[in-house]
Amino acid sequence: MAENTITLEQAQKWARNWRNNPNTKVIAFLIPEVDLTQVMAEKNTVNIRTYLGIDDQNNSKLMIVGVDSNGKDLIDDKNGQYIYDMTSACQPDCDVNSPLFNI
Repeated sequence: MAENTITLEQAQKWARNWRNNPNTKVIAFLIPEVDLTQVMAEKNTVNIRTYLGIDDQNNSKLMIVGVDSNGKDLIDDKNGQYIYDMTSACQPDCDVNSPLFNI
């Protein structure tokens, strides 16, 4: 299994948590380079889609999946197509000197 992946069941729970109670204080996410390079290396991935979620500790999450040329999410552990998440939300993981932070 690739680094920084979560199960479909876990992703669905986090997405449901976000939709039931979105965290509107989150202004950005830090995405590890390894998540992007791994998802882009997956078979048939031409784009990336992200989903918002809230984990069991009430942390906002950005889940990352590969997308094929037809716009379909590629989620299939058996074929090495995973859901990635080691993102961290801003707040608290922010660049406080960024011109996008200070608006």
